[in-house]
Amino acid sequence: MEKTSLKFLEKLCNSFGPSGFEREPIRLVKNYVEKFSDDIRQDKLGSLLFYKKGEAERPVIFLPGHVDEVGFVVSGINGKGFLTFNPVGGWFDQVLLGQRVIIRTKKVDVQGIIAAKPPHLLLPEERNKVVQKSSMFIDIGCSNKKEAEEMGVRVGDPVVPLSHFSTIQKKVFESKNNDSLEKGTTELAIGKAFDDRAGAFIAAEVVRRLKDEQISHPNTVIGAATTQEEVGLRGARTASWVADPDISFVLEVDIAGDVPGIEEHQAPTLMGKGPGILTFDSSLIPNPALKEYVIETAEKNNIPYQLSQIARGGTDAGVIHIQRSGCPSLVLGIPTRHIHSHVGILSLEDIENCIKLVIELIKGLDQKTAESFTRI
Repeated sequence: MEKTSLKFLEKLCNSFGPSGFEREPIRLVKNYVEKFSDDIRQDKLGSLLFYKKGEAERPVIFLPGHVDEVGFVVSGINGKGFLTFNPVGGWFDQVLLGQRVIIRTKKVDVQGIIAAKPPHLLLPEERNKVVQKSSMFIDIGCSNKKEAEEMGVRVGDPVVPLSHFSTIQKKVFESKNNDSLEKGTTELAIGKAFDDRAGAFIAAEVVRRLKDEQISHPNTVIGAATTQEEVGLRGARTASWVADPDISFVLEVDIAGDVPGIEEHQAPTLMGKGPGILTFDSSLIPNPALKEYVIETAEKNNIPYQLSQIARGGTDAGVIHIQRSGCPSLVLGIPTRHIHSHVGILSLEDIENCIKLVIELIKGLDQKTAESFTRI
């Protein structure tokens, strides 16, 4: 991955943007893509669409990745200056305690810590219970409500994890006949908001490479940074109406199944083994012919891939595929450990292979091929 691209990914993931407050990451995407996009548009929910015109106006290939991250919103300030909060998006209570956060106020960004009653003071029957969000608070160092208000904190202020992007390199080993064979090195990224800044990054990189490498494609490509996915796929509804796509590849993360306690059938994809092709989730059954086209394209170009499924949950594809008269859609996901927490881990090699796959898909999607997916 080029250094400038990696730097953009870092800035994007570090930026402040819970659902409904995505202006900062949207501006970052706009500043990055405007140099190589033929057109840039925006819907009224804040989603950004960036166009790369090919040899034909149709088919339109839509590449959305949402930029909102899971976060919180201040729900109250008590008399001692501690903040109560509500989740924005899905959070597992046990990942919250002791974590640092940033509250964006009308004045400045305020740092805080998610905390609860100290374990030293818990009654024996309390120690065996999971602390729930309703018993937690955000400590910003204040001693009364007035101090918190003077810092600019108000009910409704957005909150995100304080977690910085970094990378690590590691050697890769493959087990074979009880031996470990060295397969080279790889680079991993660690940070917040990979769900789904990684997808928005892939969309931007695909459009950039189509332009910079002068790649011919028989269609129009529209990348998108969508909003409010984590609270109901809202930005995808309006953005896909603007795009009016014929085919959509939703660029997402996938739940990496290579952590303790997960069975293979629960989360089949592994970090570092290629992007996942989502075959089923509770919001989308992908068009079968489109799915086979993706698999065949990956195999033809020797791009590693994995077949995935999620029993519960959905993505922007859940609303895009039923937009207007329908749009054949499929989700490509980057296997990521520990999503919806303060810090996740993913493989930059998986991102690179996803970019390569999307470009190869685009190169073959002319009008005849696109129409073949729905022909009876």
